[in-house]
Amino acid sequence: MGRLNGKIAVITGGNSGMGLETARRFVAEGAKVVITGRRRKELDAAVKSIGRNVTGVQGDVSKLDDLDRLYARVREKHGHIDILFANAGLAQMAPLDQVTEEFFDLHFDVNVKGLFFTVQKALPLMRDGSSIILNSSIAGRMGMAGMSVYSATKAAVRSFSRTWTMDLKDRKIRVNTLSPGPIETPIFGKMGLTADQTREFGERVLEQVPMGRMGTSDEIARAVVFLASDDSSYITGIDLCVDGGMAQI
Repeated sequence: MGRLNGKIAVITGGNSGMGLETARRFVAEGAKVVITGRRRKELDAAVKSIGRNVTGVQGDVSKLDDLDRLYARVREKHGHIDILFANAGLAQMAPLDQVTEEFFDLHFDVNVKGLFFTVQKALPLMRDGSSIILNSSIAGRMGMAGMSVYSATKAAVRSFSRTWTMDLKDRKIRVNTLSPGPIETPIFGKMGLTADQTREFGERVLEQVPMGRMGTSDEIARAVVFLASDDSSYITGIDLCVDGGMAQI
């Protein structure tokens, strides 16, 4: 029997990278999963690749109507939620003097507002004793040039898990943060850098990782399964860094 047998899980941004690998792991552990993604073609491909016990709902977490539609579908199909992995997010780089209002608003709309309402709107469906995992980043606790806006959004996510741990303690809902380090995912190709800049950025980052390599999406997924399952039944309010030691030294 899997560690998530019979559980209902929702994963935002489940159409690629860490979200997709986590969805695969959840299904393998016995859960039924609903995933979201903004791009229909990519979402359909993700659902097909998982193959069973998965439903795809197209939507953008920064649009509250899309979140309402997501949870209406979850209510219709499953009736409740046991696990919520608020994973959807974006990351782009810009020096401080080049940050535009549009750039700033985009990051906060998705990474902060989107995540906030992803959780708030899920609460009526969440069973007492369920698990919420928020995807943050070690950037929220480190200073990295060109990442001031992104890092601030991820620091906000960490703050949410602390306050929501207290807000939801009477319902015994556990709220934990997952903070990945450098992970091999498609997000590296979406940071607004050229191919050479992406390579140089990756090389600089790896110099700071004691384990000397990037992590994989599957390593993140295994950590999320731990936080979602009863294996972490006495753990709430933490920030679990899966970063090869990068933010720990």
